[in-house]
Amino acid sequence: MEQSKITQVFGITPAELKEDIINDVRAELKIIAQNFQPIKPPEYLTRQEVAKILKVSLVTLTDWNKKGILKPYRLGNLIRYKTDEIDQALIAINNVKNKQ
Repeated sequence: MEQSKITQVFGITPAELKEDIINDVRAELKIIAQNFQPIKPPEYLTRQEVAKILKVSLVTLTDWNKKGILKPYRLGNLIRYKTDEIDQALIAINNVKNKQ
């Protein structure tokens, strides 16, 4: 046999209890909303766009692909690069240059 649980609240009206619960839920949702960061889908750039950003030629991009400095993604005959990986590659290139 299941036992039912009864909670009694004294000194507060049902309307006040409802309002307190609503305010607490709103406060928690506000905290969650402030910390929430939606997942952004990766943005892909063409070879020409990457060459323009990095201010290098397409030949240099091909060379960097072969050396593993950049990671190209193939979609059929198309080559694309992830924006965030371009940023990481720039940092890596700078670190190599600073060590020399």
